[in-house]
Amino acid sequence: MEQIVNFKKISEYNDFNNQETLHPLISVVHLENAAPRQFRRLQYDFYTIFLKQIKCGDLRYGLNNYDYEQGTLIFLASGQVIGDHKDEYYQPQGTALVFHPDLLNGTSLARNIDDYNFFSYAVNEALHLSDQERKIIMDCFDKIEYELKRPIDKHSKKLITSNVELFLNYCDRFYDRQFITRDDINKGILERFENFLNGYFTSEKPYTIGLPSVAYCADEMHLSANYFGDLIKKETGKSAQEYIQNKIIDVAKKKIFDHSKTVSEIAYELGFKYPQHFIRLFKKRVGHTPKEYRSIN
Repeated sequence: MEQIVNFKKISEYNDFNNQETLHPLISVVHLENAAPRQFRRLQYDFYTIFLKQIKCGDLRYGLNNYDYEQGTLIFLASGQVIGDHKDEYYQPQGTALVFHPDLLNGTSLARNIDDYNFFSYAVNEALHLSDQERKIIMDCFDKIEYELKRPIDKHSKKLITSNVELFLNYCDRFYDRQFITRDDINKGILERFENFLNGYFTSEKPYTIGLPSVAYCADEMHLSANYFGDLIKKETGKSAQEYIQNKIIDVAKKKIFDHSKTVSEIAYELGFKYPQHFIRLFKKRVGHTPKEYRSIN
């Protein structure tokens, strides 16, 4: 059985990369200092961000391969696995920011960390930086490292976590820019999503699968659920769930005019397990129950 190398502590990851441990809960790791090592699957019990500054070969994450290019950031939440097992060796390059969830206890970042959806994006949804953006990211790393090299005092934790939060906020901004600059690609995904929903509700899938979830649709688009949701929100102003529900209502309105079908039959055709759930959603969105809508139109 393939072995996964699991790093539970920041110090373990530092040792793995020939890096001095300056703080037990956070480190800026210079990967070029590590010895050449064999490709293998790695798991981190802490947040991990890689900044790859040169092309350094394929890494496998989930079912996706990704070829890192210069100025690319990838984010991993605690517990995620990355890498692939090969009988080959490589020299790590770039910089990694790693921090344990315990670092955030009692800070504003602890309350906001789940808002950074990019920690659950797939590798092929990485953040590609411009030269100017890369300089800003490196400046954030330098500020964090500066604090780590100072003697710990009463200001240390606040300044370290504030700089981590600043870094994450810049990444949030840069992802917004990436969604905009890849607008043509995003519109292609939106068009595929619309076509997928149209095909879904004219097939037998509502009977066999039920209502399409956001995760199911994202998988069909070959995207992670969070990236897909963020993309739809930025393109349409609606959440992916709202978009799906709007499609359900549009299809339902057309079906309601077929007086040979009962409201319950229409609900089952759309994928609802219980007709009352359909009635509740329809009234919430349209302002009338399906029967009322049928009678006034």
